[in-house]
Amino acid sequence: MKLKKVVVFVLVAVMVIGLCATSASAISAGEQRVTMGADLTEDQRAKVYQDFGIEEGSVKELQVTNAEERAYLEGVAEENVIGNVALSCIYLTTLEEGSGLNITVKNIKWCTNEMYKNALITAGITDASVMISAPHEVTGTAALTGIYKAYEDITGVTLREDAKEAATGELVITGYLAEALGSENATELVNELKGILDQTQNMTDDEVRSEISRIASDLGIDVTDDQIEQLLKLCRSLEGLDVAELQAKLDSMNGAMDTLAKVKEGFVKFGEGVQNFFQNIGNFFSDLFGGNN
Repeated sequence: MKLKKVVVFVLVAVMVIGLCATSASAISAGEQRVTMGADLTEDQRAKVYQDFGIEEGSVKELQVTNAEERAYLEGVAEENVIGNVALSCIYLTTLEEGSGLNITVKNIKWCTNEMYKNALITAGITDASVMISAPHEVTGTAALTGIYKAYEDITGVTLREDAKEAATGELVITGYLAEALGSENATELVNELKGILDQTQNMTDDEVRSEISRIASDLGIDVTDDQIEQLLKLCRSLEGLDVAELQAKLDSMNGAMDTLAKVKEGFVKFGEGVQNFFQNIGNFFSDLFGGNN
């Protein structure tokens, strides 16, 4: 009888150790880069590194100039959005395939997490954790330049220029729309439009305008003629990319978000199950060493 209890004890111990080992092995570190605005003062640099939660010098750093930012923003954003100095900073960590994008921002007043996510998908960047910060409030549009630079330095692969330009245009146009429509409405409207790019490729400008009006109406959003023209311009720039791949990434991201929501919904039940599991183990050992047998 005692031998049987010992065997059960060993089996339970092995199961618990295996569970812990499996959880640990699922964690893997990625490549990291920091890009800092070239016009930051030493005090501002220290503040941003504090926001990132890392020490200066612990991660390879790249610098981004205002001239580099303007290469993507001029002709797309107004001067008050671009600015004359480079202050936006990013801290990027690559994640395992299928992890998706995790964006956090500080002192960014114009661009939301979802705007960044959608723009990065357009640029061809997925599976990364990105922290975006500045020493004080900025629009945040220039941060994309830093993300491009960091990602290319890590991978050694240059992203398509037309994809980077389209992504920057998407971020800026969505930002302008958000000022009038709200960030959620603007993001949803752009995503719906991206979802029919395979159809708009074969449409005239007037037909695309009608589609934009229809999508906006279905979403309960009122759009002006100027906003329709902005969306038409964005649509045409996105059509120059690999539309099928872009839509697949968008669908994958939306699917991942749905899955995450389901995981969150069931997390409490899972936690209760784990608690009961270990409570049962505790009861077993209590019975084993102090029970009636």
